Parts: sequence; structure tokens; C-alpha cells
Amino acid sequence: MSAIHFISGLPRSGSTLLAALLRQNPRFDAGMSGPLAGLFGALLGEMSARNEFSVFIDDAKRERILHGLFESFYADSTAEVVFDTNRAWCGWMPAVTRLFPDAKMIACVRELPWVVDSIERLIQRNVFTPSSIFGFNPGGTVYTRANGVVGQDGMVGAPYDMLKQACYGAQRDKLLVVQYETLTTDPARTMRAIYDFIGEPMFPHSFDNVDYDVTEFDERAGTPGLHTVHGQVIAHPRETILPPDLFNRFTNDAFWRDPERIPDDLRVV
Repeated sequence: MSAIHFISGLPRSGSTLLAALLRQNPRFDAGMSGPLAGLFGALLGEMSARNEFSVFIDDAKRERILHGLFESFYADSTAEVVFDTNRAWCGWMPAVTRLFPDAKMIACVRELPWVVDSIERLIQRNVFTPSSIFGFNPGGTVYTRANGVVGQDGMVGAPYDMLKQACYGAQRDKLLVVQYETLTTDPARTMRAIYDFIGEPMFPHSFDNVDYDVTEFDERAGTPGLHTVHGQVIAHPRETILPPDLFNRFTNDAFWRDPERIPDDLRVV
């Protein structure tokens, strides 16, 4: 099987942009969030004691079956290095590092007010298309939507807790935290840090014409533009569309920016 690494972290934080850049390298295979993490969790559940036949499955078999899942999923990939993307991977770090000791995890992060702002901006842009993010429910306000996504099981809240677990966990030496702000303002520095982290020879990436488009998927999800990347890698300063009290609620949640709140050995770019 190809060498494998993982892209995880927070939504609306640059994982699709990063995948679009990585796939410029002909040796690499990368893309938007895929189904592998869900299949991984489902298999673990089916092999647990809730299944009466689990008495026939020991940890060695579980490990082989889960390893086989990755081999089967990427059997048709000709890439030398595969990056699988899913926000849940940070939560599975102890398991995936057991399966793939040489694998690394790249966690894309962004200041939470701007994550929530980005989601709300998509919703307000597609006013006639209810989104799967909110169960295709056309109602609600910016407050109910924000409360929903930052909840413990929400689109932002759950990955945020998984990110914290990974950043403070025993496997954090396998983790690189990539800030959206760094990726968009200094992509060359960011890519150099990633190549150094995964131990691969540097590739001359283009930051002037990056393209990744899965329009059909996004439209089926009721959220056109969710994974679209076009044009130059550049930061676009803008005013928030969140009410001030809502925006300010999340301003202290970027723990990775505070040296006193993160371990000394956690790598952040």
C-alpha cells in the first residue's frame, strides 16, 4: 500500500485548499473529506462486544481488517503518498497511529469566529437551497445555526474537541497544526513545513492558479461552494456577518495561538 497521512481539524479551515495544493504533486493523492473515517468507525462498532460474534474477533484480527479497509479503498490509487481527509481523524489518532506508525496527521485550524462566519456566509449566500448542515431545515436564525454547529455533536464543536484531544494526547508528535491564516498569507512557508513534517522531497507548487471543484457533491448537500477552490492562494480580509455578541463569544477559543495553553512540543505553523 502507498504511504498514508491524514488531513483533519476544523471545518472551513483550509483542508480542501491544502488538498488542492498537495494534489499538484503527481506523487500525491489528496481530496476533500471522504467516507473512510465513517467506515472505520462503523467497522470498529460491528467488531465490538455488541455483536454476539465478536468472540471470534481478537485485536489482531481487528487490526488486519481495519488495515485491509485502507488497502481496499485505495487499491486503485497509483500515488506513492495518500492523504485521507476527514474531520474525525483527530479523534482516531491513537488507533490510526497503531495501524500506521509512520503516518502523520495535519490538522487545519482557523479562529472559531471566522469558522462560524464562513458557515453562515454559505447559508446566507444560498438562501433558496436549505443545507444538509442543518438537516435541510430552511428555518432558524444566525444564533440557532451557530449554537447548532458549535454544540458538542455539531459540525464545529465535535471536531474542535477531537482537535484538543489530539493536541494534548500522547500521539501529538505525529501532529502538525496548520493555521488557515498562515496557509493563505504564506502558502510557500506552510508547504515547506508540511514537506519537512512528512519527510518528503519538496515540490514546486503553484499558488497562482489552484483549482478543485466538486460542484455536484456540494449541490447534493444543499451547500454550493462548500468545497470549491479557484484561483490564487491569497487572504481576503472582510467584515464579519455575525452579530458582535455572537462573534465575540468565540474569540478566546484559538488555544493553539497561546503558548501557555499548548505543549512545548506541539508543532504549529
